[in-house]
Amino acid sequence: MTSYEQAVETAKILSSKKGRDIKVLEISDVSVLADYMVIATGTSSTQVKALAEAVEEKLDEKGISVSHIEGYRSNSWILLDYVDVIVHVFSNEAREYYDLERLWEDGKEIDLSSVID
Repeated sequence: MTSYEQAVETAKILSSKKGRDIKVLEISDVSVLADYMVIATGTSSTQVKALAEAVEEKLDEKGISVSHIEGYRSNSWILLDYVDVIVHVFSNEAREYYDLERLWEDGKEIDLSSVID
């Protein structure tokens, strides 16, 4: 699976679990950190954790293991690092506070309209 396919699959997983405001940013031209960043919002700390767990479980089933995880104790921002794809699952308040879309505005947003609702 390419990093693009993995990012889109991650967006699908988040959408299937009712993640909100899902964005995929291609950042390969502006950073060496990763090729793609996936950002989503959960409506509660419980949902933030459930969204991150769903991504981890479903990608693991496809043979894609997470390299590093941060934030499970806080449940307001969980980061899943898949090396080429970095997944951020936020509470609404944390997403507004950190405003990653503004920080990574030089990245290219991927159109997900044909993939998720």
